[in-house]
Amino acid sequence: MNFGGIYPECSLRDAKFIVIPVPYDLTSTYQPGSRRGPAAIIEASTNMELYDEESRKETYMAGIHTTLPVAIDARGPKNMVNIVRKKISRIAKLNKIPVMLGGEHSITLGAVQAMIEKYPKLTVLQFDAHADLRDTYQESPYSHACVARRISEICPLVQVGIRSMSKEEGEFLPQSKVKSYSADFVLEKKNWAETVCKDLIGDVLITIDLDVFDPSIMPATGTPEPGGLYWKDILHLLKLVSASCNIRGFDVVELAPLPGVVAPDFMAAKLIYRLMGYITG
Repeated sequence: MNFGGIYPECSLRDAKFIVIPVPYDLTSTYQPGSRRGPAAIIEASTNMELYDEESRKETYMAGIHTTLPVAIDARGPKNMVNIVRKKISRIAKLNKIPVMLGGEHSITLGAVQAMIEKYPKLTVLQFDAHADLRDTYQESPYSHACVARRISEICPLVQVGIRSMSKEEGEFLPQSKVKSYSADFVLEKKNWAETVCKDLIGDVLITIDLDVFDPSIMPATGTPEPGGLYWKDILHLLKLVSASCNIRGFDVVELAPLPGVVAPDFMAAKLIYRLMGYITG
């Protein structure tokens, strides 16, 4: 299957967006299962209307191509990050927009490393319930709980929706250059999105951990946190960022599908398609 169930599918050469499934969740904690996320998103997308009622256009006409799932390396997250880096690098060199489907959040580091090769002034916008700023976790600096720390070491990082962190992360954050906006900031401040956008200029890569959403609308994540954001909150910022920055790629990670509950899968697919629409203008 390909994203959107598009037939005939756009070729790699002609597509604007390249969808890359990465079914990896080796370092997942609490509830595993995000390795099934990419397939669930793609299946849900085949039941999605390809006419976008907000933009009043068929976004897929810009060209969407879906690759085969990335082969998994079970030796550890460092090896997997390197595989992702090589895959995304090849796509970026073709001047395409990579759209990575996770899988756990650790894979985002590989995508960031690849995109910095092409866009040296890249900024990363992270939607997440968790800070992910630990230096190491379970004896690995490449755990999903460390992905933001590693990203912050190589490029500017802006976080949105944060509402959970360790003592270590709480002490690190004020000393770092990371811009971190809590879920409460989003839900309570009138012009929160405009404030976030001031930290974003030029080339941007977006990473969306689905647990940024409140679990009432997104229960299918490995580490759900109460007090999260909602559909229109996320879309509001994505639309502003798309209008003011060059979004060079994005990922959606941490969907852990629930048997018999398809709404979260469909929501993830719709989010991806809507962001593609914003990017195409």
